Order: sequence, then C-alpha cells, then structure tokens
Amino acid sequence: MSGPVSLRRRAVLGGGLAFGMLLAAPRLRADLVAAVPHIRPAVVAVGTYQPRRNPAFRFLGTGFAVGDGRSIATNAHVVPEVLDGERMEELAIAVADGQGTAVRRVERVAADKDHDLVLLRIEGAALPALELAPDDSVREGQSIAFTGFPIGNALGLTPVTHRGIVSAITPIGIPQARARDLDPALIRRLSGERFDIYQLDATAYPGNSGSPVFDPHSRQVIGILNMVLVKRTKESVLSDPSGISYAIPVRYLRAMLQTLR
Repeated sequence: MSGPVSLRRRAVLGGGLAFGMLLAAPRLRADLVAAVPHIRPAVVAVGTYQPRRNPAFRFLGTGFAVGDGRSIATNAHVVPEVLDGERMEELAIAVADGQGTAVRRVERVAADKDHDLVLLRIEGAALPALELAPDDSVREGQSIAFTGFPIGNALGLTPVTHRGIVSAITPIGIPQARARDLDPALIRRLSGERFDIYQLDATAYPGNSGSPVFDPHSRQVIGILNMVLVKRTKESVLSDPSGISYAIPVRYLRAMLQTLR
C-alpha cells in the first residue's frame, strides 16, 4: 500500500507545484508591464559626439541614471579611452525627450576596470534615477529583465526590454595572459582574488552592454549587463545567439558611487 500512496502523494505535490507556477506567471507579467515605464526614462544611449560627423552621435552601448540623476552608469568597455580631439569628438549620451532624441555631453568621473564599470556625469537637468537593490538580495532562479539598445545602430535608439532568470551566481573566469601582459590588477586576480557574477538565461545583443538588469517586482537594479557568451564567432551573436548573458553585481556600482560623495 505504501507504494501507491507514495506515488499519489508525489503526483499531488507535483501538481500543486505546477499549479503554483501557473498562478505566479500572470503576476510576473503584470510586474514587468508595470516596471517598464518606470525603467525606460532612466535608460540612455552612450557614445561619442562629433559635430562634423554623419551621424554626429556614434552609438557604443547602453547606460542608465543613478544617484542624483546626473550620474550615468555603464560598462568600462563601452567608453573609448581616446577621443579625436582635433575633430572635437566628445563623450555623450542620447536621451529620448518626448520630441525625439537629445544629445548631452558627459565626462568620465570614475572607473573600475576590474569590474568593467564606469560612471559618467552630465550637467543640467537630472534624469529619473533607478534605485539599486540591496547587496546579497539576488537568488538563483529569480526573474529578471533588462532594458537597453540591442543592435542600436541598426534598430534605432528606442529602449527595448528583454526578460529571463538568474541561472547561476558563479565566479568570473580568470583571464589567461602572457607574462608581458601582467599588471598589478591581473596579478591580484591570479593570486585568487575573484568575484561572483550573475549568469543569466536571457538573450542579449551587441548594444545591450551597460543595460540595467532589474527585478520586475521591486524595480530595483540588481546588476549591469556586461557580456554575452559567444558560441562560435562574433557574427553568430546576431544569427545564432547563445541565450547566455552575464551581469556585474550592483554592489560594485554602489561602491563607486560612494567614492564620489
């Protein structure tokens, strides 16, 4: 008798779990629908501006407003190290202002290359700033979404939202380097200094770098999208995306903001 009873109990438990997931799905969708209008106004296109270039604004990645609304967070690899001063090239962001896209100049005020983060600063009117989630609030399996400009040069500067889950919290891979490439930061990593990164079950594209990864329920930013797993070649990112992306935990962005106070 114990065998059939056990099987029936498992069936009931399994059915209850599936029913619970069905009930949760509409709530998750409703959370995301409500969150997107809150997130979009804070998301900006990051690039460079050169007045005699066509187009004058060159898109490089995504960023978002934090802190007092005048700080813009993005990835370090999005922002060029060198600008063409002779042709008056400057760092800039493009912001949807209700009547099109406004280009605003920015300056780099802080960088954390070890965690692929940069903070930019705008003058003038502040943008709506996103709230950062508490440290250690992220759990594997939780739903997430991110908003940015996938393939921005081709699709235009309209913020696009994708959703997924945190599939793993895992240490970032240690870079392989030749002896002549070693520097103090890399030596610290090779000696065991690693940090956890969020692996996402979500499809991202070139242009999404720097996008805010957020919890649809709380609308708080949990990380900054920074790379995509490439299965074969860079071209396959568009034609055959892996569906695996990575995000830097927001704690490192919070630490950068605190240095500016």
